[in-house]
Amino acid sequence: MNVRRLIPTAAVAGAVTLGLVTLSACGGTSGAAGKSADGKLSVVASFYPMQYLAEQIGGDHVSVSTLTAPGVEPHDLELKPRQIGELGDADYILYLKGIQPAVDEAIKQAGVKNTVDAATLTTLEDHGTAVGHDHGHGAEEPGHEGESPEEHAEHGHEEGHEEGHEEGHGHESEAGLDPHIWLDPVKYAEVAKGVGASLEKADPDNAADYKKNTDVLVKKLGDLDTAFKDGLKNTSTKTFITTHSAFGYLAERYGLDQEGISGLDPESEPSPARMKELQEIAAKDKVSTVFFETLASDKTAKTLAKDTGLKTDVLDPLEGITDKSQGDDYIEVMQSNLAALKKALGAK
Repeated sequence: MNVRRLIPTAAVAGAVTLGLVTLSACGGTSGAAGKSADGKLSVVASFYPMQYLAEQIGGDHVSVSTLTAPGVEPHDLELKPRQIGELGDADYILYLKGIQPAVDEAIKQAGVKNTVDAATLTTLEDHGTAVGHDHGHGAEEPGHEGESPEEHAEHGHEEGHEEGHEEGHGHESEAGLDPHIWLDPVKYAEVAKGVGASLEKADPDNAADYKKNTDVLVKKLGDLDTAFKDGLKNTSTKTFITTHSAFGYLAERYGLDQEGISGLDPESEPSPARMKELQEIAAKDKVSTVFFETLASDKTAKTLAKDTGLKTDVLDPLEGITDKSQGDDYIEVMQSNLAALKKALGAK
């Protein structure tokens, strides 16, 4: 894992301490969710996939801010004391534990009652650099077997403040589990249902609207899932190569084989042996394209493509929307990802 990404817990805790003056003044640990001056629920999202859920489900009843500005690689985020302090002013926090160590620690310290960890709303799996369509799905989280997304939301809230933060998680979640759940529309829909249920509880006066907005979003994600299933069911090859092993859930969902140049960290350097192995895989599996992403360097992808005579294209892990994104929001970028995969895999 890229060493510069490993933010020591002590350093984060020091920054958190600087922000505690604001936290103590705002009373962020109060029981019921309050409202901002405009009457809206103040929501803080950790990065874009969480922001999108909050905006789509919250609608006109929420005011959403994000800790990760557009164009910033989320895993590199270092919070300023001002941002840490403002966390305590939030009525509701939505984040994904394991993606951003600095955010995990600051949220733990903020102690806002309505804090939801999206990782507790679905089942995480262990993916490496290679994910095949014949791999089985991970076992359900102990203690959560058979739960609905709403029950997951309840337990996620209860457990969110109890779990400790382990130093050096970098880009991996607990025990090396893959956190990129939003790239599977089905898992993302599970998370959406849990977020909707938690917003209903945080702001019961507007529960009916949150439920309606959740249903609309889940329908959109269901349509996206159908488009991926139909678009990728008959292809010349099932293998794709990407610089960032972010697409493990997507690969398993749609029967594909992901071969990552690096692991879950998008900027870790591959070994010469891995590059040689990928050249052999590309030849054997008739791979046509090496994918790179918009928020990280494309140097390694271009090097491999040049050595193997392959093309390059963008496969966006949707960790942020910028002017380089192939779409204005989650749905549009995922549709662009589908088009890129269909072209690279020779969809018929």
